Amino acid sequence: MNRLLEAVRVALDAIWTHRLRSALTLLGVVIGVATIVTVVSVISGLNRFVREEIFSLSPDVFIVSKFGIIRGRDEFLKALRRKDLSLAEMERIRHLCTSCRGVGATVQGAKSLRRGDRRLPDVQITGSTSNLAELYNLDLVEGRFYTESEVGRAAPVAVIGWDVKDQLFPGVDPLGRSLSVEGYPLQVVGVLRRQGSVLGQSQDSVVWIPIELYDKVFGRKRSIDVWVQAQSLDSLEQTQDEVRMLLRRMRGVASRAEDPFGIVTAEALQVLWKGISAAAFAMMVLIATISLVVGGVVIMNIMLISVAERTHEIGLRAAVGARRRDILLQFLFEAAILAAAGGLVGVAIGAGISATVAAVSPLPTLVRPTVVAVALGLATAVGVAAGLFPAWKASRLDPIDALRSE
Repeated sequence: MNRLLEAVRVALDAIWTHRLRSALTLLGVVIGVATIVTVVSVISGLNRFVREEIFSLSPDVFIVSKFGIIRGRDEFLKALRRKDLSLAEMERIRHLCTSCRGVGATVQGAKSLRRGDRRLPDVQITGSTSNLAELYNLDLVEGRFYTESEVGRAAPVAVIGWDVKDQLFPGVDPLGRSLSVEGYPLQVVGVLRRQGSVLGQSQDSVVWIPIELYDKVFGRKRSIDVWVQAQSLDSLEQTQDEVRMLLRRMRGVASRAEDPFGIVTAEALQVLWKGISAAAFAMMVLIATISLVVGGVVIMNIMLISVAERTHEIGLRAAVGARRRDILLQFLFEAAILAAAGGLVGVAIGAGISATVAAVSPLPTLVRPTVVAVALGLATAVGVAAGLFPAWKASRLDPIDALRSE
């Protein structure tokens, strides 16, 4: 134990004696570790945020749409040629599906809103059936969602997002007041809870109106999305198969032909996002690995220079009783301590960058203790690997020849 402590003390003395050189030696390790901590914390935060906030589709709900999930240009062009989904098809599914707990529909577009002399451009207008508040887990903080009877008679009512409330109704209660879209007056009956921004895109610049009213104001020029809720999570696949069969039968699709529509589930959205985030993570880890390898090469080079400069010191230590193992451990500890110090600095910088990103942008971050531990472990391992050859070379020096050196 005493020999180990002595080796650590000598290593620390050597690092402190050459402080500037030691600091410059750590740059590669610092950059690599900072990159790992930053990237992993941002992606971890995004994964949790996407899972909890963005892809808030219930696991027992799926969406049938003209496009589905598009993964490339060819899929997009093929989807463009598909026939639009209609409200009549949605109604037939609602009446014929035996395993469906609920069936609804949405259609979307971007329009400007007005109230008096105030104007709010590019607001997402969503027309929907009355059960979308339940199917999409919409959270209202004021008022109510529109009813089935209001949807059926195309009542001019609206549920607004927080940005619409702030911009068009500053300082006043919007419930019962009017705004207009395309010159058509709407009465506000509900306000959604604030959602914030995602990747710079506000989730609160939205208005929900009855789908029959949407068709009345904008015309039936777009394909709808059909929302389906299964009786239970266990029966989700059965419900998907039944809805698929009903739609194919309605459209007279041949048995071997592809579905002329796409199906989106919560699981499919998560898989898609994980694929995107995994690709970004792999690329950044590759960059960080290169930085760590460069840092290891620099440490090895500096350690070799250190061995050459301290040959006389090594001979003196051997002459007073230090064994080859003691000298080996001294230089290994020196390399490991250097790399670990670089890892600590890198972790601090990475955590600082992550906190800054979370503070000044809509990107959430999450610095996990496991990431910190892994980053420090990698840095130390790089140091040990880089210092192994210089340490072995130092331990193999002949004491007499070493003492003769100047």
